[in-house]
Amino acid sequence: MLVNKFEKDYLVVAQNASGRNMNVPLYRFKGSKPGPKVYIQSSIHGAEVQGNVVIYHLINTLKTTPICGEVTLVPNCNPVGTNIKAGEYTLGRFDPINGTNWNRGYYFDEALVERFVDTVDDEEPLEKVKSRFRKVLKQKIDEKLQETWGLGLAQQLNLKLQQLAFDADIVIDLHNGPVSTRHIYVPEYAKDSAKLFNIPHVILIPNTFAGALDEATFCHWWTLQNLLRAKRNSDINVDVEAFTLEMGSQEVISFDEGRYDADSILCYLGAKNCLESNTYFPKSMRRVAVTLDNYKILYTRQGGIVDYLAAPGDQVKKGQALARVLNVDELENDRASQVIEAPCDLIPILHFPSASVLSGTQLYKCFTDYFELTE
Repeated sequence: MLVNKFEKDYLVVAQNASGRNMNVPLYRFKGSKPGPKVYIQSSIHGAEVQGNVVIYHLINTLKTTPICGEVTLVPNCNPVGTNIKAGEYTLGRFDPINGTNWNRGYYFDEALVERFVDTVDDEEPLEKVKSRFRKVLKQKIDEKLQETWGLGLAQQLNLKLQQLAFDADIVIDLHNGPVSTRHIYVPEYAKDSAKLFNIPHVILIPNTFAGALDEATFCHWWTLQNLLRAKRNSDINVDVEAFTLEMGSQEVISFDEGRYDADSILCYLGAKNCLESNTYFPKSMRRVAVTLDNYKILYTRQGGIVDYLAAPGDQVKKGQALARVLNVDELENDRASQVIEAPCDLIPILHFPSASVLSGTQLYKCFTDYFELTE
């Protein structure tokens, strides 16, 4: 029996070459009591499919768990990317026509926020300010979608999703790495919220826009908050948070792991008063964090065939072997293999998915100068 109001709808995100609409489903649950609005999407990169299983578990839970506010869930939000296959692999990271990363076409305009703040007087209630701000931004996105010269497919898709997401107080974008351990991108102002998820590795993000959905959300609100604080000389909090959750490796799904990640999200939602009666609480676990500038990429100096010796999530000491590279042109001599050593103490978070690499490949992404988040 459904305990929340439930609606299912579809959003047209593209048209194929036959002129037929490509739709994504929207699942929306509304509680009987007021509360935050939540937006969760998955699979903006076509090979990153685990988020769909997480949303499946969330839907089943929300059928029988009374909520406060509203939760909108958008699985497989990029059906174009999901269907770009090359043999056994999904090539769903980039728009194949324009070469654009599917997760880099969202909209941010700092000048728009500055102009908007000029329209806010000292007596206007914060909730009214937030409501007006949402209308202004969504109108601007509408204008961009009606651009005379048109937009690339990736940006069209991103802007349609952003219009949905910008209504929310909480935005969660579900991703996967190539071969990866769980990690989460968190805006620096929401650092304490990182401890509400059952995720051991945390990347703290500054107020800098690089094109992704979480940034398109929190950069607007963070900038608005800072400008309002300066204008009113008071500690204003807009209470909007946005995250990118990376839940392991792409191209695979696990229903058991999906249950774990759904429960992790429910721990966060429970702490944010989204559940009428909260029975989900974050695990006591070691959580380590880095600032974005200490999340380093290790590139290969040589091509070859790689044996990945350090698994994602391992603690690795400086000088310890990360990988061993085989050079098939030198198999008869002592140059047949070379060891790649850790340049400093680090935690590898993800590595390249293939054993065959070119020189200059992003071999590992690593935490360096990491620190523990206190309870």
